[in-house]
Amino acid sequence: MQIKANGIFLEYKDHGKPDDTPLVLIRGLGTQLVHWPDELIAGFVSAGYRVITFDNRGVGLSQRIDHLGVATDAATILKRFQQGKPQPAVFDITDMARDVVGLMDSLNIPKAHCFGISMGGIITQILALEHSDRLLSATHVMSICRPLFAGPKGEKRLSMCLALPGTLAQFQDSHVGSFRTYGSPGYPMSETELRAQAKLAYDRNSDTDGINSHALALLRSPDRRAALHKITLPCLVIHGVEDTLIPIDVGAEVAANIPDSEYHAIEGMGHIITPLLAPVIVKIVAEFLGRRALT
Repeated sequence: MQIKANGIFLEYKDHGKPDDTPLVLIRGLGTQLVHWPDELIAGFVSAGYRVITFDNRGVGLSQRIDHLGVATDAATILKRFQQGKPQPAVFDITDMARDVVGLMDSLNIPKAHCFGISMGGIITQILALEHSDRLLSATHVMSICRPLFAGPKGEKRLSMCLALPGTLAQFQDSHVGSFRTYGSPGYPMSETELRAQAKLAYDRNSDTDGINSHALALLRSPDRRAALHKITLPCLVIHGVEDTLIPIDVGAEVAANIPDSEYHAIEGMGHIITPLLAPVIVKIVAEFLGRRALT
């Protein structure tokens, strides 16, 4: 379904009972609502939550954003990074956080629990800092509170996150390869499952501009370590011990900078929530909310 939020159209899905406490799930860089495992959504619904999923701006079936002359091809972005040149952006992470607030406004949701993974976890940090009055709690999964592409591994991370145009078969090959590189080895997915998931995403939107616009937004995302100390919301931080994209110590740093947060490191978890991993995540989150959140 399409809904207008923050001046643009977002594709979203509403799961569970309308009167249950809302839980908004926020995806990471370039991914779509179809990447959420059905087992995760069903688990949260069974735990008593109204689950809202959506495509971030520029990807899936949500509105494409005018690039206004900003180059969004991978080669140009990587070259400018290597040369140390400033990276213009189509939008920033703050805009994406406002999209979540706009989505809640349009759905008449005064307050919600927010659960964000990777870039979605960064968006959740911004929500907790700038829109805390709209959040019941914030769950940050496989996330980071310093610039993602800084440091000696910055260029490698950026190259892993940028998308290249290609055929369905190439897109599927890339998805399978990504799982082998930074997936969750303790909670595997078969190649058949990965290829089917990739086809769903490709058929909805094979445009690389939106994906790379997300990377540009992250390139402009500031260090939030000091700012996180201001958060007073109930916060849960989850990270995978086997995460090869954002290492476990970086995830732990998010929790270390949020006062009174709760931290869980999961053995066998990498940078992807799989169907097998979903019940573990649901249990941790539901128990945390039962202990720490008022509603």
